[in-house]
Amino acid sequence: MRLNAYLARAGVASRRGADELIKAGRVTVNGAPGQLNTFVTATDAVRVDGREVGRQALRHVLLNKPRGTITTARDPRGRPTVVDLVGGDVRVVPVGRLDRDTTGVLLLTNDGPLAHRLAHPRYGVEKTYVVDVVGEPGDEIVAALAQGVELDDGPTAPARVRRLGPSQLELVLHEGRNRQVRRMLEAVGHPVTRLRRSRYAGLGPGRLRPGDWRELTRDEVRALRSLVGL
Repeated sequence: MRLNAYLARAGVASRRGADELIKAGRVTVNGAPGQLNTFVTATDAVRVDGREVGRQALRHVLLNKPRGTITTARDPRGRPTVVDLVGGDVRVVPVGRLDRDTTGVLLLTNDGPLAHRLAHPRYGVEKTYVVDVVGEPGDEIVAALAQGVELDDGPTAPARVRRLGPSQLELVLHEGRNRQVRRMLEAVGHPVTRLRRSRYAGLGPGRLRPGDWRELTRDEVRALRSLVGL
């Protein structure tokens, strides 16, 4: 495992923060200064500022994200984050992002390889959204969304779209661009009034109320790993 991933899994810092610790010379591996390209195993002694770091157990958490929370580990403006909502001694970080006003299914983990693959567009992980919009989109709008919409960073990939009500749609995407659903609906003239992610990689909120979370089962983790080829 790369040294920065080891430190992140141990809850010392994010990978980016771990890189800064390594570059500052504060990390040693078996008594020698760690480097950005250093790989470590379970038998190696890793220390930060002279204190030994032990690998923590893997955690995989499903959160029903409430509105008004930030999808990050820390917010410099002091706003509540999704990490603040999740208890336990082992630090986890969100997989991907939901914007502040979007609610619904969010995974958090310290399993770096799994998180990387789930978030990478190469693996085509399905994300399902229920969206309320201004106006009543007609068949031509549904067809346009399904075929792909031209955005400022290029056209979106084809999606599965169905109408749930006069002003409510369900979109199933394989991409994960920033604010993609909101941008797509704005581009076709039906701005979003409410957005919820109802499923992620086959997982739904179940009985979790907004703000509630639970640990994934072994079978659920096994299914996620299989989904992305781990």
